[in-house]
Amino acid sequence: MSVRILALVGSLRAGSTNRQLAEAAVKHAPEGAEVVLFEGLADVPFYNEDIDVEGSLAASVVALRAAANSADALLLFSPEYNGTIPAVLKNAIDWLSRPYGAGALTDKPVAVVGTAYGQFGGVWAQDEARKAVGIAGAKVLDVKLAIPGSLVRFAETHPSDDAEVSAQLAEVIGLIHGEATSAAA
Repeated sequence: MSVRILALVGSLRAGSTNRQLAEAAVKHAPEGAEVVLFEGLADVPFYNEDIDVEGSLAASVVALRAAANSADALLLFSPEYNGTIPAVLKNAIDWLSRPYGAGALTDKPVAVVGTAYGQFGGVWAQDEARKAVGIAGAKVLDVKLAIPGSLVRFAETHPSDDAEVSAQLAEVIGLIHGEATSAAA
């Protein structure tokens, strides 16, 4: 079974190492898995229940929800900002959690990975992201991939050219594939 995995990147920076990590996931997805990188999180307005009205939603919200609804699973890439999850990623989770109990995340396998400059690779932010998507109704996978020292490690090498990182990403995607396949059966 082919599995479609939507990748959301919690950094808007053009040279983001988490975006590069997501690009590596797209490139190194094992057979049977397709990782699709969502473009447009910068255009999604902050969640506000007053504007979450069917028929008048921002086009960016419609696109985000459609992409998540058409995916079998999600893979979130989170840097760490001040010890926690970036606002852009949290905002995406908030939009995808609605309508409550029936949002695009409900019962969907989700894994969180990432890289950060610090020595722990952004584990606090990843833990916060796992907590948020779990409360939002997703099936959070027990997958951990936190790559420390991103600015040094990827200064001259794109993550897709790092054999260790590529293998780790392929393993994570393989686990997501297995979970999504089991959920569909």
